[in-house]
Amino acid sequence: MKSRHLLLSLIFIVAGFTLNAASLKKSDAREIDAITQLANRIIPGNAHNFEFRVIPHDKKKDTYSIEDHNGKILISGNNANSMAVALNYYLNNFCNTSVSWYAEVPVVMPETMPKVGSKITSTARVDRRFFLNYCTYGYTMPYWDWKQWERIIDWMALNGINMPLAITGQEAVWFNVLQQLGMTPDEIRSYFVGPTYLPWHRMANIDRWNGPLPQEWLDKQVELQKKILERERQLNMRPVLPAFAGHVPARLKELYPDANIKYLGTWAGFKDEYRCHFLNPEEKLFAKIQKLFLEEQTRLFGTDHIYGVDPFNEVDPPSWEPDYLNKVSRNMYRTLTAVDSKAEWMQMSWMFYHDRKDWTLPRVKALLSGVPTGKMSLLDYHCENVEIWQNTDKFYGQPYIWCYLGNFGGNTTITGNVKESGARLDNALANGGKNMLGIGSTLEGLDVVQFPYEYIFAKAWSNSQKDETWINHLADRHYGEPNENVRKAWDILFNDVYVQVPRTLGILPNYRPALINNDKRIGINYDNNKLIEAWSLLLDIDKASTNEIQIDLITVGRQVLGNYFTKVKNRFDSAYYKQDANAMRYNAEILHSLLSDIDALNSFNYRCTIEPWIQEARNYATTPEIADYYEKNARNLITTWGGKLNDYASRTWAGLINDYYAKRWEVYTSTLIDAVQNYATLDAQEMKTKMEAVENNWVNSTAKIETMKRYDILSFSRMIYNKYRNDF
Repeated sequence: MKSRHLLLSLIFIVAGFTLNAASLKKSDAREIDAITQLANRIIPGNAHNFEFRVIPHDKKKDTYSIEDHNGKILISGNNANSMAVALNYYLNNFCNTSVSWYAEVPVVMPETMPKVGSKITSTARVDRRFFLNYCTYGYTMPYWDWKQWERIIDWMALNGINMPLAITGQEAVWFNVLQQLGMTPDEIRSYFVGPTYLPWHRMANIDRWNGPLPQEWLDKQVELQKKILERERQLNMRPVLPAFAGHVPARLKELYPDANIKYLGTWAGFKDEYRCHFLNPEEKLFAKIQKLFLEEQTRLFGTDHIYGVDPFNEVDPPSWEPDYLNKVSRNMYRTLTAVDSKAEWMQMSWMFYHDRKDWTLPRVKALLSGVPTGKMSLLDYHCENVEIWQNTDKFYGQPYIWCYLGNFGGNTTITGNVKESGARLDNALANGGKNMLGIGSTLEGLDVVQFPYEYIFAKAWSNSQKDETWINHLADRHYGEPNENVRKAWDILFNDVYVQVPRTLGILPNYRPALINNDKRIGINYDNNKLIEAWSLLLDIDKASTNEIQIDLITVGRQVLGNYFTKVKNRFDSAYYKQDANAMRYNAEILHSLLSDIDALNSFNYRCTIEPWIQEARNYATTPEIADYYEKNARNLITTWGGKLNDYASRTWAGLINDYYAKRWEVYTSTLIDAVQNYATLDAQEMKTKMEAVENNWVNSTAKIETMKRYDILSFSRMIYNKYRNDF
């Protein structure tokens, strides 16, 4: 009898191992399929040169290796995400090539695959690598189609990101929920804001602005989100979906008169009619809405059990009492876990920095301690400026992710203290405590400069390179091969130019002209001569054949010209105070010439023009009327914005400069010159009114914006450098 039991036990054990092996093989096949598909998307002509293999691993640590094998490059890893990081490492450091996060930019590959030599291995230093910001969905992505999303998801995988913010399509969820709560379709669509403004509606900053939202938008976003989530999960990412954080339509006050619904504070100068309302989490209605929302969202999109919940972002809560704040978080978390017992709350810490006078340490601690330790994770949002973890005893024990922001409003100026941020991150990895779980980037807009984010995410791995080595490799892949001038230029840019803490910052041509202190308005914190030297080095090269070196020439060149514009504008203003009309006319001519040249320089690269921004908006529509509506939203955001945010999202783009900024400067220079010539007192309000008319006419226009098409960026850049160099 004992031997029979033993035999049966052995049969079951062997069967169990067989099933586990089969299961592992099936799982491995999925990983291999995912990374193979990625390789075929980004390097279709070279994917066959790579072999991918899943290796045994510690589930807590992502790992990869790269080696030569039977004439191919063998990439091994614990999952598709790790293997994608390995593939990117090989492309960057052996092939001298980059993968743009824009879909239309091809990956340039060498004719033969370089050998690896000694085997390379690496292990992730942190479990979580977070990416995106609510604002990115407005400043960059509002009208992206699947082609654009497919590339950015691939870029995320190549840079090891495994926890992206995934908030597309939530208005469709809310549409279904709010109908169940008694609102009509028209009421709901009018509650929503326009497409480019949805991030600030989602963060409970504004309602109704630039609405109503078309039904076709809701429907298309659902299908897009399904594709986004399927691909992100395929590449071992855990998307962060939204949950209910208390923001409700004003209409619910009428439908549920007994519910405790109050105004949130005003935001960014918007009128009261656009203010948001907040439902107290202690209310039964709150739990009901949370349940309806999460169940409907899960039905449409599934769940990975981690939810973005961000009450009181840049607005005042109904009460600042610590007890109240503690109850808010405790009750919000209770409603989450009542629907999803595995729920984890992810919270931006931005408000603790932005409203730091109000968010005192006792209030921060009260809010955080309302959630069990380990069930709320914080995004330390702006660590290149202020590291909240250092001021809050490491968020009082709650898990957190160190984040580099790097860009406000999608501004295209040179900014970011990249090297210093790397040192701060190294310190956090060493001293941030066991509850520091990850590294992230919370950029507001993508722009065209992606190196700071690649630099930060490279530090998530054990084989991260020293700064000098990393920057040299960056220079090599931007040029396509090692080049001493490009390396010197990037050494200057990294060490001497990318040094200032990111803030809302454009070059002076992008700001509404005013008779004020221009240097204080722009406030560059680096030696401008260093920037000019970097541009000079970039101009002394033999070719500009890669997308990346063209971007370098444009980015550095337009910043040099923008800084020079400030110098000339100072001379113009000085001449005005001296009532010297001749000097004013002379400097005005230079100002307008500069605007034209900056516009022309940007025209060499598609992503440095306004064309994709407008075209993506129009292409997303199914009718001419909706296309016009989408275009107005797109034009509005990057110019007048709304409230008191005029020029917040300024962009130095071809087409926008000549068609919008230059027209404002024409008003400025002609008005001041006329005042001097006619011995008249300047009417500043009248000048402002004229500029506002220019702005509003442009926002409401659908006229095609022309951009110059040029083909030799190097010779043109040299020409405008020589044109102004003696006066820089």
